[in-house]
Amino acid sequence: MVNNESAENYLETILILSKRLPVVRSVDVANELGFKKSSVSIAMKNLREKGHITVSDAGFIFLTDTGRAIADMIYERHESITAFFVSLGVPEAIAAEDACRIEHVISPESFSALKNYLKKQNTI
Repeated sequence: MVNNESAENYLETILILSKRLPVVRSVDVANELGFKKSSVSIAMKNLREKGHITVSDAGFIFLTDTGRAIADMIYERHESITAFFVSLGVPEAIAAEDACRIEHVISPESFSALKNYLKKQNTI
């Protein structure tokens, strides 16, 4: 588990981009997040050192098994929390923005309860 919201956001962004693009590069992450390439480069170095990503000689970024597990967890939280707020009538853009903040701090117990509730409501 990464106890760093920034690292979790980067991993989630790499996951999302990998679903849309044939390959993911630092410039893609920078463009998606609206960050400077230099900031993303430092973050990628840190993620690589922690074993969450690998970077090919051509600059293509790949999630490792641990990086993928973290990204999947954060992405699932994001999608579920967004769905919950939308089901309450919150506009999707606001729901997604709020979910992005909550996904990093919600406890496993609360998220599990939310997920079970959403399944019972056929929301997810």
